[in-house]
Amino acid sequence: VQLQASGGGLVQPGGSMRLSCSVSGSSLDALAIGWFRQAPGKERDFVAAVNWSGSNSNYADSVKGRFTISRDNTKNEVYLQMNSLQPEDTAVYYCGATPLPGKRTFKYEYDFWGPGTQVTVSS
Repeated sequence: VQLQASGGGLVQPGGSMRLSCSVSGSSLDALAIGWFRQAPGKERDFVAAVNWSGSNSNYADSVKGRFTISRDNTKNEVYLQMNSLQPEDTAVYYCGATPLPGKRTFKYEYDFWGPGTQVTVSS
């Protein structure tokens, strides 16, 4: 399974951005997908996760109400819509995939990772 995150860049505080995670090598509907982020000098932290069908999702408290995870299994893509971005959201964002059922919030539960995409929130 290969994953590729894209859509990062520079945005001003209060702005929006949508990240995409393209999945290949497996049917997406066999995988739960999560987004994590890693700021300089910090651990890779959970952001959001969605189960295989897209019927259930969960979010870190820090992004609840601002970020939305969604998926299009017909396109083999998962998205992270980020609104009301703040400087503390600056990080490299990674998507991960796991065949485990449900929505997974721990890094060790994910078997596959792609290269991250940098998101910088700054004026």
